[in-house]
Amino acid sequence: MEISNNNLYSFNIDYFSRAKAQKESQSNEQKVEPDTNAVEKNESSTKSKYEENQEKKENPTKLTSDEKAEVFKLKAIDSKIKAHEMAHKSGPAASGGASFSYTKGPDGLMYAIAGEVPVEIKTGDTPQETMSNMHDVIATALAPSDPSPQDLSIASKARVIMMKAQQEFTKEIHEQITNSNEYTKNAKSEYEKNSNIQSLDKNSNIKS
Repeated sequence: MEISNNNLYSFNIDYFSRAKAQKESQSNEQKVEPDTNAVEKNESSTKSKYEENQEKKENPTKLTSDEKAEVFKLKAIDSKIKAHEMAHKSGPAASGGASFSYTKGPDGLMYAIAGEVPVEIKTGDTPQETMSNMHDVIATALAPSDPSPQDLSIASKARVIMMKAQQEFTKEIHEQITNSNEYTKNAKSEYEKNSNIQSLDKNSNIKS
């Protein structure tokens, strides 16, 4: 199950876009370097960028305040998503392990920004089995303390299937009761019929 994937992903896109726009704005405000330095800067950019990332990974204190704030938010999202999906994974209807989508933070580490756990929604051979299966699906969908819209949607679909199975089960019980009553009625009628025949035979013997 995906944990509010669109909301989280959109949030990160907006956040990264704002950060990028801010950096571009700051860059435009700075004085332009002389053209004679452009070639030298381009040649060293790849190496310096790699070294910068390595330094930040090895020493997080070298991150800027904006980068630290971004890492803080990524850590919070990563923790929330993993806890959410682990709750789904512990559910009785989970049919596989959790999978995550990651993004690289300013510190060079990977952080989960979306995740999901496959859940199997299947009907049973009997209404009772179907109701039991749907009960497990609902429990799995609502296992996290903060169910996502998709989780709620799956739980809602399971409730509809469960309700139909309940109606089918009730119908079967009603038919069984009706058939039982009909059988009892027929048995009683047959008994009374036999009793009348025996009574007539007895009276006939007495007269003879």
